[in-house]
Amino acid sequence: MPPLSAFKFSILSHPPLSSRRSFSPTSPSILREFRPRPDLSSPLSISRRALFRRKSSEEEADVAEAEDEWLQKLPEKKKALYSHSLPCVEAWLRSLGFYQSRDDRAVWYVEKPDWHAQLSLDVTDLYIRYLKSGAGNLEKDIERRFSYALSREDIENAILGGP
Repeated sequence: MPPLSAFKFSILSHPPLSSRRSFSPTSPSILREFRPRPDLSSPLSISRRALFRRKSSEEEADVAEAEDEWLQKLPEKKKALYSHSLPCVEAWLRSLGFYQSRDDRAVWYVEKPDWHAQLSLDVTDLYIRYLKSGAGNLEKDIERRFSYALSREDIENAILGGP
């Protein structure tokens, strides 16, 4: 590396200090709205708890009807999974017996008599992990990855084939 003296430095001109805007924490350009996550254990958030209450049988019927509608909108089985809308993919997974994680909406679980699995919808791929802690006698978790470019039929057959 050349010595520091070999570099030319130029002094940038700045407006005089008196003409600069002073920093103020309440300046509109600086102020950002901060909203803490709700504390569901606090008595003030009772109305927010209603968002997480169990659905009534009438609401469950509405959900089932909407899901049937998405199942009817599924593209043909031979089409690539990337051509399916997210609600269609979710309805398809539910029809296969998967249920969605409460913590992460991109994670799904299924419990079959011979195996249990966790399915993750990633940005570029679909991952399925057959869990050794589930039914069956797996020595370790087995993970497989499927591209969304594969057909729904191929992915379904591969997933339901088990470990």
